[in-house]
Amino acid sequence: MRTAKAAVTESASVSILTIDRAKTALVVIDLQKGIVSMETQPNPAKNVIANAVLLARAFREHDMPVYLVHVTRPKGTSLTTQSDSSFPSGGEMPPDWADIVPELGPAPSDVVVTKHQWGAFYGTDLELRLRRGGSDTIVLCGIATSYGVESTARFAYEYGFQQVFAEDAMSDRSAEAHKNAVEFVLKRIGRVRHTQEILDALLRT
Repeated sequence: MRTAKAAVTESASVSILTIDRAKTALVVIDLQKGIVSMETQPNPAKNVIANAVLLARAFREHDMPVYLVHVTRPKGTSLTTQSDSSFPSGGEMPPDWADIVPELGPAPSDVVVTKHQWGAFYGTDLELRLRRGGSDTIVLCGIATSYGVESTARFAYEYGFQQVFAEDAMSDRSAEAHKNAVEFVLKRIGRVRHTQEILDALLRT
């Protein structure tokens, strides 16, 4: 049971969010047709998309970079690591499986990053683009929290990026997986906030 003292300490540690517009980029993970079509918890995919759209619109209005990451599965390039549990095979993917949802764009100013595994850094030029663009902080969101988002966040942490996670602009295959990723990983390597808090921070700076 969490004590009153612990609750006060936790509350005090959540500071008012500030964002440096010149050094912050938005990174959206896997909001593509083939992934948002699955059931997600605790946040329905349509809510995740709506909040991601709000963030992307705000970043674009402030001339801040937006990176839209999607995953593709070229034939013959899938990872074949032996494991105790694997994802069910869906067979041949439809042609638009990797297409970014139209609500999100991409806008002409956005950068589209294509990855072939969970994380957005390995095997892509995302880090290079962020560094050359002067970004040392990323706002991260997308699906799924414990896969694409967490994998990207772990790499970003090890690369030394500051991170802000839009908790209501991400979701997972189960509420438990989402909660575990947020509580035990994301909160230890960055700041977890709601979309509106991030939008408010952009207006304050």
